[in-house]
Amino acid sequence: MTTPLRIAAFGFRSLPPRAGAAGADKFALEMFTRLAAAGHHVVAYSRVYPDQADEVPHDFHGVRVIPFRTVGGKGFDTLLHSARATWDIIRHNRADIVHIQNGGNSIFAIPLRLAGKRTFLSQDGVDWERAKWPWYAKLYLWLSQFVTAHVHTGVIFDNVFAQDAFEKKFRRHYTFIPFGADVHYDRSGEAVLDELRLEKDGYFLFVGRFIRDKGLQYLIPAFQKLKTDKKLVLVGGSPNPSPFEAEMRAAAANDKRIVFPGYVYGARTHALMKHAYAYIQPSDVEGLSPVILEAAYLGAPIICSDIVQNKYAMGEAARYFRASDTDDLAKVLDEAVRETADLKALAVKGQSEVERRFSWNNLVAAHVRVFRGAPASATIETTPA
Repeated sequence: MTTPLRIAAFGFRSLPPRAGAAGADKFALEMFTRLAAAGHHVVAYSRVYPDQADEVPHDFHGVRVIPFRTVGGKGFDTLLHSARATWDIIRHNRADIVHIQNGGNSIFAIPLRLAGKRTFLSQDGVDWERAKWPWYAKLYLWLSQFVTAHVHTGVIFDNVFAQDAFEKKFRRHYTFIPFGADVHYDRSGEAVLDELRLEKDGYFLFVGRFIRDKGLQYLIPAFQKLKTDKKLVLVGGSPNPSPFEAEMRAAAANDKRIVFPGYVYGARTHALMKHAYAYIQPSDVEGLSPVILEAAYLGAPIICSDIVQNKYAMGEAARYFRASDTDDLAKVLDEAVRETADLKALAVKGQSEVERRFSWNNLVAAHVRVFRGAPASATIETTPA
């Protein structure tokens, strides 16, 4: 019998996901619970913010969750929490393998490696290019790439473009493992449609953080140009109090078709995806977006910016607009409203393609192979047979 792995993980916000959660939290939910179900020993470190109630260590679907308090400042919250998690892992010998998310946390691989731990970092893109960061944070993230490239036992990318850029720059091999898309659909989540007064196929949908990288500054004015009774549902918010979020809400204030339901999770989010007229992803910067994959898996037509990461995810099974171009997005939305049959046909194609290519169970199996020593240059197969 294969010996179970002892794994500790940090770099996400919370398990289970809650307000402020993003793709890293979705990854944590899907991967760590599956690792635990497979018999591995998993410890995951959640963040508790100043405005949140105290938590005690607890189990979540077999994962031992240890919460630590952190500060509210953007960026500094991650560093403080990661430092506390690192010290706890070393002090109590929580694990042999440490999985870390976000290249900005690479610095903590140094003490972990010195303590004899094997560290694996999930890197989803070139973080220092994200508009949400001030100049000093971008500099820190840029410098962190050198630690990422050389210190970890392994580096795992969820998109081939970031992987290729790192490999060319540092002349080393890294591993590519894409996200999964498969979700269990729970019809009880459809109550959210009545709560928000939404009709099936009666709204466009966006789910994500309200930060500049995600492109709401293009989506809101583009939608406002549409002559349609359909609504625009913007699920999510800013992870910290944000002038940008206030700006977006103010821009939409006079359009009663635009709905801000706040953070929505689980079955309720899946219901919104499944019954949307189309899901819109207007990002300027992405890794491999788990939100796009889930929405497509659930049958939503996809409209997204033409950045290479989105094109890799959806291929010819989405409608694209020029990134950062409000007018082109407005044009594509107008065409989508007028060409319902074509849009639905594209959704069927997208659902089939995503279901074939992306699997959470296969992602977990691939990570286990890497944790056990598969060479970085090996092909990590995640497509179901």
